[in-house]
Amino acid sequence: MPVSPITLFFDFASPYSYLAIRLIEDVAQRHDRGIAWVPILLGPVFAATGARPLIEQPLKGEYARIDLARSARYFGVPYALPTPFPVSTHQAARVLLGLQRANSPQVAPWVRAVSAAYFAEGHNIANMDTLHALGAELGLQAAQIDAWCADPDIKSALKDNVERALRAGVCGAPFFIVDDEPFWGVDRLPQMERWMTARF
Repeated sequence: MPVSPITLFFDFASPYSYLAIRLIEDVAQRHDRGIAWVPILLGPVFAATGARPLIEQPLKGEYARIDLARSARYFGVPYALPTPFPVSTHQAARVLLGLQRANSPQVAPWVRAVSAAYFAEGHNIANMDTLHALGAELGLQAAQIDAWCADPDIKSALKDNVERALRAGVCGAPFFIVDDEPFWGVDRLPQMERWMTARF
């Protein structure tokens, strides 16, 4: 009997989402699951929860800077907090939605490339030239990227993703849903793996 995919709600500007993106494909493979990539914008989520970006919060922000670097080392993932941070990610998310709409094999490669470009290589992913360059490495034409970013249906789909996330109780990113069970945060990956085998 087919099993449901791991649904991952994420924002390309979320450093913890970046760590999740680097790890989730191996998790999915171990459990014979697909991945449903759901790009969102954290701004509306923060508005709904009354939160602010973690880095901007007193005390928590300073801790997060330490924790992010330490977590990246723990997972063996290259990481450096980029400048500027955060940046707008709606264009990168729209390209992903365009790829999904086209059933492109470049969906996961795009997710990996954009997140690594920002958090491992320090490129500004709000810059269209950056997105064009990343797309070229995957065989995507700049004109197609621009078309996806300007497409009213794709713009609407991104808004729908945010509304879907709020309905699902997404309170931050990364946020995973597996068989209707929610898990918030990359540190919940071990619990999620056990859930998929033991339903504790």
